[in-house]
Amino acid sequence: MAGVPLHKQERSFIPFGVKLLVSYVLLIIIPIFIFGYIANSIMVDSIRTQTKTAIKGTLQQIQDNMMYKIDDTTRLSDLLYFDSKLSKQLMHYEEGWVSYEATTNLLMPKFWQTIESTNRNVWLTIYFSNETLPEIYYDTSNIDPLKIKGRFFDVMHLKRIENKEWYANFPKEKFGETMEWKQVEDDAKYGRISLLRRIVDTTDPTKLKEIGFVRISTYLDDIFQSVDYHKIGGDSTLVITNENGHLLYSSGSAVQSEEQFRNEASSGSHLTIDQTLPGLGWKLTALIPSSVFEEDRKKVDRLTIVICLLCGILITFVATFVSRTFSRRVLKVVSVLQSFRQGDFHRRIQYSGNDEFTTIAASLNELGKKTQSLIEEVYVTNLKKKEAELEVLQAQINPHFLYNTLSSISRLAKFGEVDKQHQMVMNLAKFYRLTLNEGQTIIPIAKEIEQVKAYMDIQQIKYAERVEVIYEIDPSILPYSAVKLILQPFIENALEHAWRGDRIQIRIAGGWQDEAICFQIIDNGSGMPQSTIDAIFSETAAAERNGYGIRNVHERIQLYYGKEYGVAIDSEPGEWTCVQVLIPAQIHPIANSES
Repeated sequence: MAGVPLHKQERSFIPFGVKLLVSYVLLIIIPIFIFGYIANSIMVDSIRTQTKTAIKGTLQQIQDNMMYKIDDTTRLSDLLYFDSKLSKQLMHYEEGWVSYEATTNLLMPKFWQTIESTNRNVWLTIYFSNETLPEIYYDTSNIDPLKIKGRFFDVMHLKRIENKEWYANFPKEKFGETMEWKQVEDDAKYGRISLLRRIVDTTDPTKLKEIGFVRISTYLDDIFQSVDYHKIGGDSTLVITNENGHLLYSSGSAVQSEEQFRNEASSGSHLTIDQTLPGLGWKLTALIPSSVFEEDRKKVDRLTIVICLLCGILITFVATFVSRTFSRRVLKVVSVLQSFRQGDFHRRIQYSGNDEFTTIAASLNELGKKTQSLIEEVYVTNLKKKEAELEVLQAQINPHFLYNTLSSISRLAKFGEVDKQHQMVMNLAKFYRLTLNEGQTIIPIAKEIEQVKAYMDIQQIKYAERVEVIYEIDPSILPYSAVKLILQPFIENALEHAWRGDRIQIRIAGGWQDEAICFQIIDNGSGMPQSTIDAIFSETAAAERNGYGIRNVHERIQLYYGKEYGVAIDSEPGEWTCVQVLIPAQIHPIANSES
C-alpha cells in the first residue's frame, strides 16, 4: 500500500495552555518594552542634544583661536600686499649701487619689520620678478630652517618657482582677496603650511600686474594649537580637513591617517559634529565616542529591564494559574478530536458543571455518534459503487472480444475447417472460464497470463504463422494479484490496428519496476502518432470512439489502486508501439493460503 502522505501524518503543536500563558505575558511585556524604548530614545536624544550644544560651544572657541592665528598671518601678507612704496621699489630696475642701496635701506628693513610684527615663528619668502635686485636666502637642504632660526625671511627671484605646479595653478588675481593656504615644497615633510599670495602693482586696481609672490610658512601645530581633543573628552578626536577633504591635522589617538578618519566617521560608533572655518573651506570635525553618553542610556536600560522583570514575574504567576485551569479542559477536547481524526469515533468526553465546555463536550459526543454511523453507511455504499463500476467497465470489454471471436468461428464454419473451429471454441470457453472466475474481480497474475495465452491461442488459429508471440514473464510475480483483463485488450488492439505488412510480432513481458509490477505489450507494427495517444486518454468524444478498451483498462486500474498506477503508451510511427501497465505488488489471498 502507498505510504501515508505527509499532510496526513501527526504534526506537533503548541498546547493551548502555553499559548494562553504566552499571550498574557506578551500583553504586558510588549507595552513595557515599548515604554522603555520610547523613554530610552527621549533620554538619548536629550543627551545628544546637550552634548552637541556643549561641544559646538567648545568648537567655536577653538575656531576663534585658529582664526586669530590665520588672520594674524593674513595681516603679515597685507603689510606687503598693500605697501605701494614696496611695489614701486620692486619695479625699479637699476643695477649696481642703486639696487644694493634699495635692498639694504628699504627692502630688508621692510621684511624684518613684517616678521617682527608677530610673536610667532614664521618663515617669509618673497619672490620678485626684478632680477636687478640681489637674492638673499639660506641653504635649507635637508633641514627645517624654521625650527632652527625661528622668524626669518628669504628673498629670491620669481624664476625659481615659475615651473612649480602650485605656482602655475594659483588662482586668478582679485584685488585684496586672492590668497591660498597650501602645503607646498617640503611643508608636508616638516609639518608646515604656507599662505601663498601675489604682490601686485596697485597703481591701477583695474590692471593688476604681478611683480612678486609671497609665501609665509608656519607650523600646523602653531596654527592649530588650540585644536586639543582634551577640551571635549578624553577619548574624542578633533580633525581639520581642507577644502578637498584631505586630512591636515588631527588631535586624538583614534585618528592617525586620512583613511582611518574616514573609517571612524562612517562606522557609526561616533557622534560627528562638523564646523566649517569661514573663508577657507576647511572643516573642523569632532568625533565623540558613544561612550560619552552611553552611561546615562545604560541607566535607562537597566531601569526598563528591572520593570520588565518584575511585571513579567507577576503576570507569569497569574497567567500560569489561569491558563492551567482552562488548558486542562481544552486538552480533553483535543484528545477526543485527535481520536476522531484517526478514525476512532467511539471516544466520549464528560465535564461536570454547566458552562461552555459542557456544551462543547455534549456536541462532540453527539458528533462522534452521528459521524460513526454516517461513515459506516457511506463505506458500504462506496464499496457497492466501486464493484458496480468495475463490472460495468469489464462488461464494455467482453462483448467486443466475444463479437470478434464469434465472427472468426463463423468464418471457419463457412470454410469447413471443423478442427480449427472446435479448437477455437474450446479456447473461447477456457478464456471465459478464466474471465468469469466465479465472479472474482481480482485474480492471480498467473491466471491473467493463462487468460492471455488462451486468447492468443484463439488468434493464432485465426492468423496462423502471421502472428508471432513471445512471452517474457518473471516467475516471481505470478503469486501476486491483479485486476482481471488488463492485458488482453492491448493485444486485441495490436492485432486489429497495428499490422504493417502481413506479419506482426507481439512481445508480452512482465517483471518488477522498483516495488511495483510492470507489464509491457510491445509490437513491431505501424505505431501511432502522439496526437492519437493523447486522444485515447482524453475526455473528448474522439477518445470514446478510438481506444475505448485501453481507456477502460486504465480507468479500472486507477479506480482500484489509485492515480499513481495505470497505463502508459509510447510509440514510434511506422516502427513500434509499447504499452506499459503498472500495478502495485499485492499477494493474492489464494497464493497465501496455498503457500
